[in-house]
Amino acid sequence: MTFRYGILIAATVLNFLASFTNNACADDGRRFDPDALESRFSSEVFGYTHREGFKSQYGYRIPSVIVTGDDVVLAIIERRHGLGDHSENDIVLRRSEDGGMTWGEVIVIDDRGDHCLVNPCAVLIPKTGRVLVMYQDYASDRHSVDIPHKHVKQVEPGYEGNNVVRTFVSHSDDKGETWSEPRDISRGTKRDGIGPVGCGPGIGIVLSKGKHAGRIIIPFNETLHVENDIRQYRVYASYSDDEGDTWQIGEPAPFDEENYQGSGGEVQMVELSGGRVMLNSRSYLGKNYRKTSISDDGGKTWSPVVDQEQLPEPVCMGSILRVKHPGDSEEFLLFSNPASKEARKQGTIYASYDDGKTWPESWLIQPHEFAYSCLTQFSDGSIGCLYEGKGYKRIIFTRFSLEDFFRNAVKNK
Repeated sequence: MTFRYGILIAATVLNFLASFTNNACADDGRRFDPDALESRFSSEVFGYTHREGFKSQYGYRIPSVIVTGDDVVLAIIERRHGLGDHSENDIVLRRSEDGGMTWGEVIVIDDRGDHCLVNPCAVLIPKTGRVLVMYQDYASDRHSVDIPHKHVKQVEPGYEGNNVVRTFVSHSDDKGETWSEPRDISRGTKRDGIGPVGCGPGIGIVLSKGKHAGRIIIPFNETLHVENDIRQYRVYASYSDDEGDTWQIGEPAPFDEENYQGSGGEVQMVELSGGRVMLNSRSYLGKNYRKTSISDDGGKTWSPVVDQEQLPEPVCMGSILRVKHPGDSEEFLLFSNPASKEARKQGTIYASYDDGKTWPESWLIQPHEFAYSCLTQFSDGSIGCLYEGKGYKRIIFTRFSLEDFFRNAVKNK
């Protein structure tokens, strides 16, 4: 019997007993409450904070979260001088050594003055314990699109100077306490002739199965053109077979241009059984469903992008993670996003037991505002979710056990 089915049987028995006893009271007079069995908790990691010497405040957006080998949590974020996408953004983090209940001081990974640093995408290399964080650097007057009221122009193709977007990577070998000097890896992550690119945001993966085991994959999107405020994106992988020293660019996932049903944007990737890789991306100009595609060669090439109609979205970043319960051979996928076509709310965790073909169960963990999110797993099997809430003014970390999920999940129609 797998762990999941054991939990389902136990939950069924508990629910039956609770129903049979009509909310029976405990010996001390308290009513039986199934929720009391839950281990879930939440903590605020970042919120609006005073910016020393300025009237404005720091805002925080775009979460990335990693749990190291001994369960130190790294919550990595864009620290914005305001909340706009194009601000004086820094890449920072806070660490937790007690599983996400309390958080240390803010640690700066990279601060480039008035430049705009965006799209943090972190990955843990299990073999060495090293954590990599990749991100993009825009000059103060450049971004992925024109922003006329800020006198900001779209970046140009290329690799040098302030008129292009550059991709950097920094690493930590001490669980996020200190970070290396950032290294420009733009030529290994962006095709010739392309202007805007973005990694993730969220996390990368390290393949553990098949002939590409050990390969680091960072998900990317690129902008083909911008005309009359209409963007067209392609998604692809940048990958490394030498633990992050050098990087190569995979082919973009194709989509049907003749019968255009939208393209992918911000993207995450996950390893499937046998070492295949699936991408799961935000849609653009589609039907508000997540976009998916499969790679059989470690992220080098992809099948055509299709809609995953069991995963609705309001056009927003989402997170996908392969999880396993300790002591159990069963592995499955979890996915988090705002499960609404209308607004960034209804934060939901979905489960798939067939490599993402179907998503039969889900748990609504936040009925109100819930935007970008990032999933991670602890050594005891419990799950962490770092997400944007309360009008983008709070970054919240919630942790729950797999038992919590199976007990609360409902069958999807």
